[in-house]
Amino acid sequence: MAAESVSGLSRVQLLRPGSLLKFIPEEILIHGRDFRLLRVAFEAGGLEPQAFQVTTAIVQAKAQSSQAQQYAGITLSKAGQGSGSRKPPIPLLETSEDWETERKKQGARGWRVSTVNERFDIATSLPRYFWVPIRILDSEVRRAFGHFHQSRGPRLSWHHPGGSDLLRCGGFYTASDPNKEDIRAVELMLQAGHSDVVLVDTMDELPSLADVQLAHLRLRALCLPDSSVAEDKWLSALEGTRWLDYVRSCLRKASDISVLVTSRVRSVVLQERGDRDLNGLLSSLVQLLSAPEARTLFGFQSLVQREWVAAGHPFLTRLGGTGANEEAPVFLLFLDCVWQLLQQFPAEFEFSEFFLLALHDSVRVPDTLTFLRDTPWERGKQSGQFNSYTQVYTPEYSQPSAGNSVNLQLSVWDWDLRYSNEQILQFHNPGYDPEYCPGSWLPKQQPSFMVPGPPSSVWLFSRGALTPLNQLCPWRDSHSLLAVSSRWLPRPAISSESLADQEWGLPSHWGACPLPPGLLLPGYLGPQIRLWRRCYLRGRLEVQMGLSAPTVSGLQDELSHLQELLRKWTPRISPEDHSKKRDSNTILSQSR
Repeated sequence: MAAESVSGLSRVQLLRPGSLLKFIPEEILIHGRDFRLLRVAFEAGGLEPQAFQVTTAIVQAKAQSSQAQQYAGITLSKAGQGSGSRKPPIPLLETSEDWETERKKQGARGWRVSTVNERFDIATSLPRYFWVPIRILDSEVRRAFGHFHQSRGPRLSWHHPGGSDLLRCGGFYTASDPNKEDIRAVELMLQAGHSDVVLVDTMDELPSLADVQLAHLRLRALCLPDSSVAEDKWLSALEGTRWLDYVRSCLRKASDISVLVTSRVRSVVLQERGDRDLNGLLSSLVQLLSAPEARTLFGFQSLVQREWVAAGHPFLTRLGGTGANEEAPVFLLFLDCVWQLLQQFPAEFEFSEFFLLALHDSVRVPDTLTFLRDTPWERGKQSGQFNSYTQVYTPEYSQPSAGNSVNLQLSVWDWDLRYSNEQILQFHNPGYDPEYCPGSWLPKQQPSFMVPGPPSSVWLFSRGALTPLNQLCPWRDSHSLLAVSSRWLPRPAISSESLADQEWGLPSHWGACPLPPGLLLPGYLGPQIRLWRRCYLRGRLEVQMGLSAPTVSGLQDELSHLQELLRKWTPRISPEDHSKKRDSNTILSQSR
């Protein structure tokens, strides 16, 4: 957070802890780390003492709370004393029953809920429960997971209705020495009952954590009002941040993986060394592109809870809450990618930009544990969820300080405790077609798009091409699988040929050829990737006050954008739809 005192048009003072005011301020500008701008104005006429007192109090509060742990959060008068019995808006996946319900909902018949990590003695960063192949015993799971970094072995992320499975895991721990039984268990878990297996190097062609952090810092500095970049060089400076390049890379890779999952019945395994950052980003984007259910308000919240919160994304560390030199807003990068999809396919998403903004801002609001801890174990430990038994594995963990006002029983999804009914109404996208909804979205002809893979084939997907592998595991004792027939070898990947080209033999732009049902393939070239202005330019007064187009050319751009949205929405919206009134109490639950 940065604070400035302002008097007139030219007198501006940056306020730091211990600094003295050099003049009586007319207003105070508070620049948040989430790009928000708060203004505290003082009317003329004898308010000088109040101006000094308020300004001094703000600076002192900033100095006393490096993390916003003293924030009052949700008031008891609104949450009620009985908030502990409040039913969460979505399943938080803290019980085996939640996981079993979700498994049945996805139709993953070849999978079961494993309780092997119920006491967090395998990995505290993993959820207590997860999905493993039904024929794999928990004893085999325990041994197999020990041969992956941070003991994060292969688990199911999502089962495609056509038969494919999307898995995620950490990198192979090549220094381990597994026996033949362990290697066989690892192979069976990666194959997941399929003869065609694709290993995806998640980190290939995507930015590193350091790259993401540097790009976000540059973007934030550029978007603040006090940016020293000249207006005629602003777009070049935006390009120099590399933020939009990273958004483009994520969307392109997610599109390729969606094609892999949709085109053939196979096991697609996302593999990242730590399995806690880019795996969650890509897995979530793939499901958004492939599953209409994930594009509903309820489905998207459930997706974030499963692939980010329950999966152990280190929110506190990545958002700079621990002081460690590992800050990288990967989740904010994901939200930007989702916003890009919302702009390109406005009729396909039930939630609106305002919902994404609320979620973006909520990552720094310290009134729930959802984004304030790094692992499921830490959240459960602080909330008292595990008091019924002795902790087996205890990592480095600092207990919360006394007086912490975090509400232990509520989640970030309890929107009605922090937003008014009018605000919640804006979470709903008016251009969404409710008839294009889950349940019947998979037509009967879907299996025609899902063809079996080659017998006992293993592939590595890297740099936009499939490369055959001789074996799944890197250890010496791993037996080689059957040789890949030459007719299954991939065609050489060239810049003009997309992965859809290689898989379906269709034009990269698809033209009149229909996409597989439910699949979205976004554009990611040039101006197709835009700056999220309503989020990042909130610190600029002219944008915040609604004057985002002060020139004729700016107005023309705004008009063109609105006409484009109207053209995309027109086939799905009838005049009667606009006249329908929606109840805010049903918006958050109508997709269940």
